[in-house]
Amino acid sequence: MGDILLLGFLFLLGSVIAVPIATRLGLGSVLGYLLAGVALAPGLSALGVDVIAIQHVAEFGVVMMLFLVGLELEPRLLWQMRARLLGLGGLQVALTTLAVAGVAMALGQNWTTALAVGFILVTSSTAIVLQTLNEKGLMRSDGGQGAFSVLLFQDIAVIPMLAILPLLAVPDLAAHGVGVESHGEAHDSHASLSLVEGLAAWQQALVTVAAIATVILGGIWLTRPIFRFIGWARSRELFTAAALMLVVGIALLMTLVGLSPALGTFLAGVVLANSEYRHELESDLDPFKGLLLGLFFITVGAGIDFGLLAAEAITILALTLALMALKAGVLYMLARAFAIRGGDRWLFALSLAQAGEFGFVLISFALANSVLPEALADRLLLVTALSMLASPALFILYDRLIAPRFAEDQRAEPDTIDAEAPVIVAGHGRFGGIVNRMLRGAGFETVVLDYSSAQLEALRAFGIRAYFGDATRPDLLQAAGIERAALIVVAIDERERITELVRHVVHHHPHVHVLARAVDRNHVYELYAAGCRDIVRETFDSSVRAGRSAFEALGLHPFEAERQAQRFVAADREALAELAGLHVRDVPLHRNTAYVARAREVLAAQQESLRADDRRYTGSSDSAWSPPRRAEAEAEAADTPPLTPQPPE
Repeated sequence: MGDILLLGFLFLLGSVIAVPIATRLGLGSVLGYLLAGVALAPGLSALGVDVIAIQHVAEFGVVMMLFLVGLELEPRLLWQMRARLLGLGGLQVALTTLAVAGVAMALGQNWTTALAVGFILVTSSTAIVLQTLNEKGLMRSDGGQGAFSVLLFQDIAVIPMLAILPLLAVPDLAAHGVGVESHGEAHDSHASLSLVEGLAAWQQALVTVAAIATVILGGIWLTRPIFRFIGWARSRELFTAAALMLVVGIALLMTLVGLSPALGTFLAGVVLANSEYRHELESDLDPFKGLLLGLFFITVGAGIDFGLLAAEAITILALTLALMALKAGVLYMLARAFAIRGGDRWLFALSLAQAGEFGFVLISFALANSVLPEALADRLLLVTALSMLASPALFILYDRLIAPRFAEDQRAEPDTIDAEAPVIVAGHGRFGGIVNRMLRGAGFETVVLDYSSAQLEALRAFGIRAYFGDATRPDLLQAAGIERAALIVVAIDERERITELVRHVVHHHPHVHVLARAVDRNHVYELYAAGCRDIVRETFDSSVRAGRSAFEALGLHPFEAERQAQRFVAADREALAELAGLHVRDVPLHRNTAYVARAREVLAAQQESLRADDRRYTGSSDSAWSPPRRAEAEAEAADTPPLTPQPPE
């Protein structure tokens, strides 16, 4: 018991020290975990800890992560990405496998061993790439979506790889018992747990299809009644246990039929994407996923064979760099072929350049089936681990060197704008897209400028006039007809770029009405200082509507709820105008003492005014909504025309 506690303490200690430091330095949490593993390696070795055994347990974090990723994907969206899934993913696996196998043959390996090496090194790290893309907010970019498509196809491709590897067994290795002594016992211990062991090929296929059908049909028909039954207990711990049971059970079923547990849980996540229990499952499983992924990365760092690395440092490092360069080259060519533009092309190529966690699984499987000699397997393990260790550094390289420089090159590639309209919509995401639909629905012509090629392809498919380019470019605005436009809707994402665009249009094109999206209250003041007077906070309207619904839920008549909401909006607009003069650029609002003092006074006066007005309206000092007040409001509403909602900003 003491050994387990000591081991757990060491892993947690390494995490809480290394990860915050790495994150503060801009290195990311993944590199922090990897460095923690490197630091813990000598101590774990002295204690005789089997790092590989712990790594197999921690790999379940990858399984959980893919389940949670599946929860974010509706089947309809998965069908829409089929072209990239099969095209980008399929070509990457095929071309990279052939390229790696060709290099291995050039280095003296026979074709069966070379093909096995290609299978092992073709995959990329799902855990590192998805977690890093999400941390950096790059998952929604073209490069991030392309990377996700490739990772998903790689996870699927592991299944046929596991089926093919035993066919590549080298007779000489089998005769000498390579891999069998160290892995045969483990293999035998699991043979009794297999549902397909000893079956004919058609029987194995039938069992496999039945297992997949069980996951899909169970997700559709069984999960709701099961979770509803568990909900009767009103126990959050029990629901968490049920969520873990679901993931573990699906992973076990997939393992029993020889499929990838990650693939099975991903499929289950997709099936449950439309379930009302989706968010509860996410919140319950996310902490376990994070801890297990952190443990997995620590074991990768701790599993590096520094003795072999010291003895063959130049060779191992050269092979690692050559692998990453080869994979990045193939990925870059595919990015060009599939019209991934600009910096996203480099993001796609660099993010997937490392080997992946499935490489460890395939190496172990290849050793057990006498496909690889042990010496080669040790070197492949080292190359895989080092490439994963170097992967966060590639993201840093992209962030600090490639992305800023390439942004200038990307600006030279906008679409040629051959049409004008009285309205220019800069950015067609969740915010700008709704504004554009409303304008077009009312008969106004618009020109859409957006920096996401995937988004624009979707718009053009529906006949919406859209052009690729950076709306902050003055020459692009000129081409879009800013001189003759009546309105520009600034709905791009980045806060600084919004302010930059507003400042340019207000200064150089004062005849154009600027409607700007603000990220938060502080951003409102920045845009106000830039000269914009029509500012909409991106969540303000929805929050006011939620407050109005809360009033109605508490018993207020819809007329009174609307009245209260409009009074709040009016008071907020007045406060914004008064406090804008106290805003100081680059100083957080809570550290601006003059602003805080005046804001507290304004807030107190505003609340007292609202309460006093409420007392005048109701003739009562009671703040609770009562039936007499409701009847009075209903009577007044019958004789009073409805209030016209005013703009919130």
